[in-house]
Amino acid sequence: MSDAPNINRSTERAYGGIGGGLPLLSLPLLVVAAFWAFSTAVAGATGFAGVALGMTLIVLFLLVSCGFYALQPNEAYSITLFGTYVGTDRRTGLRWVLPWYGRKKISLRVRNVTSETLKVNDKRGNPVEIAANIVWRVSDTAQALFDVDDYVAFVNIQIETALRETASHYAYDHDDSGEPTLRADADQVGERLRTDLRGRTAVAGVSIDETHLMHLAYAPEIAGSMLKRQQAEAVLSARRTIVAGAVGMVENALQQLSEREVVVLDDERKAAMVSNLLVVLCADREVQPVVNTGTLYG
Repeated sequence: MSDAPNINRSTERAYGGIGGGLPLLSLPLLVVAAFWAFSTAVAGATGFAGVALGMTLIVLFLLVSCGFYALQPNEAYSITLFGTYVGTDRRTGLRWVLPWYGRKKISLRVRNVTSETLKVNDKRGNPVEIAANIVWRVSDTAQALFDVDDYVAFVNIQIETALRETASHYAYDHDDSGEPTLRADADQVGERLRTDLRGRTAVAGVSIDETHLMHLAYAPEIAGSMLKRQQAEAVLSARRTIVAGAVGMVENALQQLSEREVVVLDDERKAAMVSNLLVVLCADREVQPVVNTGTLYG
């Protein structure tokens, strides 16, 4: 898919605060210092200056407290300054940044989505029901947060669109052309779906790891007719196999009778024997034998 014009793509860059250990240790020191300032002011040693110092320390305590954030594995925080993207912090543990920096958490974990069952038309125009399982994850946090409105909803919509597009390029099952089909070539269909979906979701900073078809069936309105057709094709295929095998057995029987000189048959009786053997071997029901007590040439 071609990139849309006039769109400024965001790009993730590494940025983050510092480890939260030192700021955390400073909090009790600020509390002690503020208590000391207020105590000296009450005692009259510092007066208004002590109160002002105590209030300043309390404000500083609150500012330091507002700068903490914690990151677990496969999580990230996007850092902004007054609406401007600054960078993304992926380092785990307790972190601290200046409190006027904005922070937004985003998960980098693998997500597993099973699409809704869609009714689509295959390459021949037959209505089929299809659903897919998609494994995806966020790879570029800047694109996911700033280039699309809601990256989760965006991916879900693109999954449906890509699934409809992919299904329209394949027939449900084989015909005489020998082209790949939805039912018999699931791996090839899944790879095409993955390629299409990668192109559609690239703007959202998303990586598509796996795609698999989860459900595939004819739509209910034609399922009965298609089942009869499949049954007829199966019967014809079985008949072809039975006839081919019967012809081989008859040919082998005539050859062995001739080689061993068990009996000498003219063309007319060979034809009769072939007919009888084919009836026996190809019949749907068990054939009742007729014992000939006379002579073949009578």
